[in-house]
Amino acid sequence: MGSPQIKSKVGTTKQKGDAAEDAALHYLQQAGLRLLQRNYRTPGRGGGEIDLIMRAADGTTVFVEVRQRNSASHGGAAASVSALKQRRIIFAARHYLMRLRQPPPCRFDVVLLEPGSIGWLQGAFDAS
Repeated sequence: MGSPQIKSKVGTTKQKGDAAEDAALHYLQQAGLRLLQRNYRTPGRGGGEIDLIMRAADGTTVFVEVRQRNSASHGGAAASVSALKQRRIIFAARHYLMRLRQPPPCRFDVVLLEPGSIGWLQGAFDAS
């Protein structure tokens, strides 16, 4: 599987984030995951957001955080998923799962985009 390219001519932070999510989505779809929802947000202030909610071939619901960094300094993209960020993602995941009659197996993944590379951390953190 090749690394998808992120367009370098996008300007705003939102456009760069959308391009990173597009690249991550394409990468995960090529790996066999199916998109369930994009940019899931909890209502109200102080809630959380999940960039991509995917379904793996084994039925696992995968909550995906997409992180992009222009360099690997300061730990790169992986270091930017702080404990606070993880708590917000977990909060949003719980909110999403409340809508389901029977919660499926779940995991939290992170897709890391840095210049010239893409990485996929499966089970990057858990809700415990």
